[in-house]
Amino acid sequence: MVKEQEFKQFDGLGLAELVRNKEVHPMELVEASIQRIEKLNPKLNAVIHEMYEKAVDLARNHNGDGLFGGVPLLLKDIQQEVKGEPITHGSKAYSGYVATQDAEFVRRIKSTGAIILGHTNVPEFALMGITEPKHYGATRNPWNSEHTPGGSSGGSAAAVASGMVPIAGANDGGGSIRIPAAYTGLFGIKPTRGRTPAGPSVGRVWQGASVDHILSRSVRDSAAMLDEVSAPENTNAFTPIPYYGSYLEEVSKPLPKLRIAFSTQSPLGTEVDQDCKETVIQTVKLLESLGHSVEEKNAPINGQKIGNSYMTLYFGEVGAALSILKDVLGRKPTIQDVEPSTWILGLLGNSVSASEFVLSLQEWDIAAIAMEKFHETYDLYVTPTTAAPPSAIGELALKTSEERLIGLVSRLGLGGMLKKSGMVEQLVEKSLSRTPFTQLANLTGQPAISVPMGMTSNGLPCGVQFMAARGREDLLFRVAGTLEQTEQWVDVRKNESFQQ
Repeated sequence: MVKEQEFKQFDGLGLAELVRNKEVHPMELVEASIQRIEKLNPKLNAVIHEMYEKAVDLARNHNGDGLFGGVPLLLKDIQQEVKGEPITHGSKAYSGYVATQDAEFVRRIKSTGAIILGHTNVPEFALMGITEPKHYGATRNPWNSEHTPGGSSGGSAAAVASGMVPIAGANDGGGSIRIPAAYTGLFGIKPTRGRTPAGPSVGRVWQGASVDHILSRSVRDSAAMLDEVSAPENTNAFTPIPYYGSYLEEVSKPLPKLRIAFSTQSPLGTEVDQDCKETVIQTVKLLESLGHSVEEKNAPINGQKIGNSYMTLYFGEVGAALSILKDVLGRKPTIQDVEPSTWILGLLGNSVSASEFVLSLQEWDIAAIAMEKFHETYDLYVTPTTAAPPSAIGELALKTSEERLIGLVSRLGLGGMLKKSGMVEQLVEKSLSRTPFTQLANLTGQPAISVPMGMTSNGLPCGVQFMAARGREDLLFRVAGTLEQTEQWVDVRKNESFQQ
C-alpha cells in the first residue's frame, strides 16, 4: 500500500510501474491522491472541480493497462473538456456550461490508462500569468503561499508541485506551461505548433499559438505523455514536422556537442531580476563544462514587434471570446459577466482592424523565418523563463480606481480611443515586463522548455528556458534529461520545506 507521504515522491511512470507489478492497486493511488488534495487544497486552492466518484468507480475495476495505467491526474479548466462535466474557463459566465464531448487531448490522456480526478484553477479565459480569478479566488504557490504559482496553468502547477498528483494537464499560449513550471520548480514543455491535438470542435486555438500538454515533476513523464498524445489529428489546422522516434527514449540518450546561444536581456528592454540572470549564467557554465559551445547572443528578432503582435492576438482573441459568450448566455454579454480586465481587453480587441490583425500574424512569420536561420548556427537558445520571481498574491490585481475607469470607458463607448491614447504600448510593457521571454516560441511555433535550475534569494524556484528549432522536441528532452541528473536541478520531490 502506498501511503500519502510515499505517493508524492513518485512520478507518474513510477506509480504506473507499481501498478503493473501488482505492488499497489489503482484504488490505492486514487485514494492517496484524494487524501492529499483534501489536505492541501483548502490552502492552495488548486482544484476547483472534483470528479472523485467517477475516478473511484474507474479505479475499482482498473486492470492497470496503459503507460500511465491507474495513475491519478488533473486537467486544466480550459480547453480540456470532459463529457458531462462543467468547464468554466475560470469565469462565472460559464458557470452553467457542461461539456458535450471529450476534447481529443483528453481522449488520448484517457487512453494512457490515467484516471482523471478533476479540473484545476485558471485565470479568467486563461489570460494572465497569475492564477487569481474572481470566480474561484487565487491559487497559491506551495513553496510560499503568499506568492503566485504563475499562470495560466497555475492550478495545475500548484497541484503537481505540492504532490496532489504527479501530472496535470496544461496549455501554453504565451508561456502558460513554462511560467508556472518556473515558479513552482517543475518541468514543462510547450511542444511544436500542431504537435498535440486541438479538436475535435476546433482546428486551432489562439491562431495556433496555444498548444496543450502537461506539467510534471520529472522529464520522463512529460516525454512519455507526449509520445502518447502527439499522433496526427485530422481536424488540426497545423501539421508539425514528423517525429518517428520515442521522446521517452530521448531523455536518457547522451547529448551531442551543441552550439548554444544565450541571453539574459529582456527583448522589451525591461528589467530582469538578478537571480533570474544568475540562474541562466550558472546553467550555461554547467553546459560549457560538459563540453558544449556557449556564446552570449540575442535572438534576431524585434522584441517590441513581437510584444505588440502578441498583444494584438490577445486583444482579438478576447474580443472573439466575448462575442462567443452570446451563445453561452443566450444574450449579449455585459461588463458584469466578466472581470474588468477581461472586458477592457475585449474592447481593445473590437478596435483592432482586420488588416492590423493580418499584419500582426505576418510578424509571426518574420520572426519564425529569422529563428529558423538562427538555428542553422545555434542548436539551442537559452534565456530566463521569467524576468522576475513570482509576484505576491494580489500584487498585480487591478486597483479599485482602475476598475471604475474601465466601467466609465465601457459606458461611454470609448474603446476605440484607448488604442489611440498609447494604452496598447503601456499594456505591452505592463503585461509582459515580468514574462517577456516566453511569447516568442508561441508565435514562431517552436518548442520550448522550462527547467528548474535555481532558487531566488527569497527561496522560490527559478526556471531557465531552452528553445530549439521547430520539430526538435527530441533535442530539448535530451538536454532536460541531462540537466536533471545534475546537482543544479531543483527536484521538487526532495523539498520538505512546504506542505507535508
